[in-house]
Amino acid sequence: MAVEVRKGQGDVKLTREEFEHRLRERFNDPEFQNVGNQIADVVDVAWKTYDEYHKSPRKRKAGAEFADPEFELPIEWLETRARIQQAEREQKDASRPGRVLLVCGAARHDQTCPGEMSKTFRLASQARDEIERAGLQCDVVDLSLLTAQYGRQILPCKACVSTAMPLCHWPCSCYPNHALGQVDDWMNELYPRWVAAHGVMIITPVYWYQAPSVLKLMMDRLVCADGGNPDQTTTHGKQVEEAKALELTGWSYPRHLAGRVFAVVVHGDTVGAETLRRLLSDWLTDMRLMPAMRQGGIDRYIGYYEPYATSHDALDKDADLQQEVRSAAKLLVEAVALSRTGRFPNLEAETEPRPK
Repeated sequence: MAVEVRKGQGDVKLTREEFEHRLRERFNDPEFQNVGNQIADVVDVAWKTYDEYHKSPRKRKAGAEFADPEFELPIEWLETRARIQQAEREQKDASRPGRVLLVCGAARHDQTCPGEMSKTFRLASQARDEIERAGLQCDVVDLSLLTAQYGRQILPCKACVSTAMPLCHWPCSCYPNHALGQVDDWMNELYPRWVAAHGVMIITPVYWYQAPSVLKLMMDRLVCADGGNPDQTTTHGKQVEEAKALELTGWSYPRHLAGRVFAVVVHGDTVGAETLRRLLSDWLTDMRLMPAMRQGGIDRYIGYYEPYATSHDALDKDADLQQEVRSAAKLLVEAVALSRTGRFPNLEAETEPRPK
């Protein structure tokens, strides 16, 4: 089948003047005035790498384990791939203790302008206590670091999968993009942490009927874990025609996180908790993770329609919710033990009548 690549969104390249204006915004603080000449030199080099589009300036030949051994791959991508492979080996090592990835999905942090910790962090701390008490390793991903810690970011998904599934590489190869200054992407660290886990627990609030943006960023960037192409030499980087042709020959759709178990806790103040809990559960089961609890988890309200100013007090009083969170963590621990010994029931069909 012939493939067609649709174009038409227009040129996005900046002029030299606009590029310099945007870059110099990073040096707005008066403290930088003393190094003005050095900044000018940096601007000149940065413009060159942008103008010539140096996306991945450091590369090496792929090697024998790839379909095209001579094709040059970004060193940073290869390093992330190696960490994922190591994490996979450790995850399958029965002699190692079980590991739970505990995701705190709130954007609030008391060290930046909210000025107070999130209730989500408090609940996640209680879940962590139960997981570690059971002798499992608990790897906490506190997504509020995206709002509170210098340089911490998750860059947005570019939706390569919607062009063709093989164009979406595992791990993601869209970043870093040095030409556009899109670097320091946290996902390069988070991918191996997801792979190393036997169980995943997500505790999150509702923001405007939806998942907090910090959580949604991570979710979107995990699309490559669900059908992503582990060998980008088959598409020679981001060659769209090759990726489309490869998908049309029949794509195997590898599930890179399948078999792990999960639990979800969603809390809100007025509306949306049940909807978000269901969405998160659907997302995880669609990636072939297995729910450790009925309906994938629990959804509750804290201080229902009460003032935000007293919401921590409302949580203090809600001993039942705190116990439910601890119970969810215990159920996840039990599910991890069962899954590691092959005794956790997997209700998925062996073959899919409608593969993606």
